[in-house]
Amino acid sequence: MSGSQTAVVDTVEGGAALRARFARAERHKRLRALALVLPLLIFVLVTFLAPVADMLLRSVDNRIVPETLPLSTPLLRAWDPQSSELPPEPVFEAMLADLRAGAAAKTATRLGQRLNYEVSGMSSLFRKTARRMARLPETGDARAALTGIDRKWEARETWITIRGFSGTYSAGYYRSAFDYRYDPGTDTHELAEGRQRIYLKLFGRTLFLSFTITLATLLLGYPVAFLIASLPMRTANVLLIMVLLPFWTSLLVRTTSWIVLLQTEGVINDFLVALGVLDDAGRLQMIHNQVGTVVAMTHILLPFMILPLYSVMKTIPPSYMRAARSMGADAFTAFRRVYFPQTVPGVGAGAILVFILAIGYYITPELVGGRTGTFISNRIAHHISSSLNWGLAAALGFMLLMLVLALYWLYDKIVGVDNMKLG
Repeated sequence: MSGSQTAVVDTVEGGAALRARFARAERHKRLRALALVLPLLIFVLVTFLAPVADMLLRSVDNRIVPETLPLSTPLLRAWDPQSSELPPEPVFEAMLADLRAGAAAKTATRLGQRLNYEVSGMSSLFRKTARRMARLPETGDARAALTGIDRKWEARETWITIRGFSGTYSAGYYRSAFDYRYDPGTDTHELAEGRQRIYLKLFGRTLFLSFTITLATLLLGYPVAFLIASLPMRTANVLLIMVLLPFWTSLLVRTTSWIVLLQTEGVINDFLVALGVLDDAGRLQMIHNQVGTVVAMTHILLPFMILPLYSVMKTIPPSYMRAARSMGADAFTAFRRVYFPQTVPGVGAGAILVFILAIGYYITPELVGGRTGTFISNRIAHHISSSLNWGLAAALGFMLLMLVLALYWLYDKIVGVDNMKLG
């Protein structure tokens, strides 16, 4: 082999070795980057993705029915609920055996509670039946034994309800979340009428009040952010401290302060009466309604609008406005055509931040909202802590999450997330 050929081979082998070293270095770099972000990924998985997955599972979970009634549910599925006859005797025998085992395992009452979410009276039926199981003979007529405990076992509606919710998974919670009511007489779900529609009305109210609060924070926060961005740094820092001051005060204290200010015998009403604007009998009702919710939450969320606006406004050179004025534009035209378009990213950031925080707020609407100013989150909390209907709470929570994601997607399509800036 000639010297030139040897040089070419050495060059090729050296290039291959260099590329291999470069590839190893890139892999090590990626592994180091992955190691740095791995704690964050684990944190997001544990605190967000896992709870969302559990919430989705709970919203459709119906295992309590087939697990408590493993013998009777397969037989019930073969029974025609449209017939005028009760299920045949083998179904009664299987039900009696299942309830006997359920009473011993103390799961029959949980089954009754699950079915009571769909049809009132099922919980008391299963509790009563479970208490009487120990007194029943081991053998005998199963139909007579069950109907002797409670006459509801002779009603077709009881068996239709059990059959209708005998699957491992059920969309019953979501139907209830959309205000559909189960009719055991026809084994169908029908949309509730008028005042019985609770959750759709709450979702609509939550959206309306969240938009109202977002608009109010924008109208109040934009001039404040503009003022802070226009002042010298020392004065601007003092005003920023005043904006951030509410963060150093307990949320409960701030909400309670608004109760003192807005109540019928509160400071604001007393002041208006003292000025003669109102008489003592015509005091304003500003608490335990939507007014109280909007006022208190606007005050609480206002810093989340001011800070993104200020961070964007601070980057806009003042010379732009002076140039517009020097070219003949009046103050309003210069603001509308030069200054405001540059602040739109800050407006978008503040609006989406305030809206998402507002739509899931709980404590403030609970304290000042009363009957007409509460959000869907308050109803979710009620089902978790009071009625213990975790399945319906999970369905409502998942629907709220999907609603927020849908609105975020719509915002991205109309405004564009790339146009949103925090500074």
